[in-house]
Amino acid sequence: MSKILIVDDDVASCRTLQLHLQSEPHQVEIAHSVNDGLEQVRHNPPDLLILDIRMPGRSGLEGLPDFKALQPTLRVIMITAFHDMESTIDAMQKGADDYIHKPIDIDELDTAIRTLLTSPGASEDLLSTSSSVDHGQLTMVGRSRLMKEVFKTIGLVAKGPATVLITGESGTGKELVARAVHRAGIHPDGPFVAVNCAALVETLLESDMFGHEKGSFTGAVSRQEGKFALARGGTIFLDEIGEMSLSMQAKLLRVLQYKEFTPLGAKQTQSTDARIITATNVDLERRVREGGFREDLYYRLQVVNIHLPPLRDRKEDLMDLIQTLLGRINRELHRNVSHIARDVVECMEEYHWPGNIRELENVLMKSVALSQGDTLTRDLLPSPMCDSLTTTPIGRPVKPLERWSLEEMEQAHIKRVLDAAGWHKGQACEILGISRPRLRRMIRQYGLASPDSVVQEMDDEEESER
Repeated sequence: MSKILIVDDDVASCRTLQLHLQSEPHQVEIAHSVNDGLEQVRHNPPDLLILDIRMPGRSGLEGLPDFKALQPTLRVIMITAFHDMESTIDAMQKGADDYIHKPIDIDELDTAIRTLLTSPGASEDLLSTSSSVDHGQLTMVGRSRLMKEVFKTIGLVAKGPATVLITGESGTGKELVARAVHRAGIHPDGPFVAVNCAALVETLLESDMFGHEKGSFTGAVSRQEGKFALARGGTIFLDEIGEMSLSMQAKLLRVLQYKEFTPLGAKQTQSTDARIITATNVDLERRVREGGFREDLYYRLQVVNIHLPPLRDRKEDLMDLIQTLLGRINRELHRNVSHIARDVVECMEEYHWPGNIRELENVLMKSVALSQGDTLTRDLLPSPMCDSLTTTPIGRPVKPLERWSLEEMEQAHIKRVLDAAGWHKGQACEILGISRPRLRRMIRQYGLASPDSVVQEMDDEEESER
């Protein structure tokens, strides 16, 4: 029989949990404040602590380090009625083992207790007892179980030096995760330097990442430091790592192995202590099998993998996202759009969101800009959004949206974006959040063709010249 201590100011909630846990059976004690809970830990140490975050007097977050100081091996589950990333990260960094939202899912709680009481070791070896999270800088929101796991992982890995690979579809917010890891890490005041590995040709990417000496290539009129040098004492974020060439992958592998690099045209190597975070929207394991990505680099990069779910798999976060994005858009556009018509919400909840949060932000930005009042109405939405249940993908028979494959949705969306952009591939890439090489691969993969073949041929010739 395990000893469990519940610390929560909600008397009814405590009694309900006590009755349930005693039936498991566990020995359960109750305290209604942090100070009373600390006294019980001193005189009757429990095996597991269930600690509410917000209480009168000292909060659970404030008291958590004291509980861990009294009993370092104590397993801790934080509970809260509030859904915010900062509290989750803070709790995990201060030593919590799990984080559960109210109203409490009894099955989720039982699973967490069973896991913690049967697993060896405690989390204090991985976590710090202080937090450097800048609450004003972290803008990720989400109450879905998938996003809770993302927030927990950020809190667990941020304080360590492990390389992090962030995966997920375009538009899911991978750079936001990278910035969250940086700001919750050891050097939150250090530089955060982002590099888009698909935005530059190989020679320019090498110069951008590692720097160059004067005269090292045509146009190198002066010495220039690279992003790895600029990121010393901070974090370098390599986005779209899956688009990096094999030769550049070899150079990056050396940086990971030896923490050193050589600028173009230089004879001496330079060192870097920058934390490396990478992101990709492609299947790197598949790229490894196809020979397009080094296996040794892949395993170096994914020491810790944080996967961001697509918006269609976290629809319960939609209204929180809309509220957050609308607040930012209103400030940027100096507007005060604060209401959404019911049929607009229904359209958004039914829509598949192939462009994820980036697409949601673009839709809201355009709708707010065109609105004439304080309410978003259905006529402001892009026409395909509310017609999505009856629209058919290219060359496919009519069928309900829930019967479409992901490939069909992707094909239809890419075609729609290309048509809307007049087959201007630069604009289409910006909307889709992907690189030109990736867009060209998708066009070939799905056999897409512009209605005006001359325009397409001119566009292809222009790209080949680049």
